[in-house]
Amino acid sequence: MDLLLFCAVHFCFLIPQSICNFHEAHMFFYGLFEIVHERNNCKALTRGWMEQKWMNRAIELAENGMKAGHGGPFGCVVVKNGELLAEGHNEVILSNDPTSHAEIVAIRKACKKLNSFQLSGCDIYASCEPCPMCLGAIYWARPERVFFAANRKDAARIGFDDEFIYEELQIDPGSRSIPMIFTDNRKALELFKKWADKEDKTEY
Repeated sequence: MDLLLFCAVHFCFLIPQSICNFHEAHMFFYGLFEIVHERNNCKALTRGWMEQKWMNRAIELAENGMKAGHGGPFGCVVVKNGELLAEGHNEVILSNDPTSHAEIVAIRKACKKLNSFQLSGCDIYASCEPCPMCLGAIYWARPERVFFAANRKDAARIGFDDEFIYEELQIDPGSRSIPMIFTDNRKALELFKKWADKEDKTEY
């Protein structure tokens, strides 16, 4: 219940019967609900305006990076408590790094700024729906929410088709277009056991 409404309901019980008949109470609560309704509408409008503000910034970053020749038209912003935490655009060409997608760049900056490997309480604004790689990074970073503008089909129409990666994930590793070959080596499992037994490990 809205705090204003909660206080008013409890206050009403304190009003003497002689000065608060049914009609007066009805008018009082009608006016009160109007105030609460308008205030909630105002909050929604403010929230929507802020979301649009950060998305516009992500799109602006995408365009700036594209014009600079740094990579594809993708931008990302990380926000915490309504404040800009970090931002980035696609830098694949600039850094010769295929993992330098906008979301990865922004997540790395944000985590460094927070001195944490998780983005608890943060919102991510991406100019386009995250690709499978970025989606994985987002789940590992654990933000609160992710907003995106264009979707994967929009990206596919301009040459950034991630659909085949989603399809590859459904195929047996050895049958993928880039074969994933299992090599039986017990040392890997022994190392996993050492991690499981490690008492001072930081889990994530």
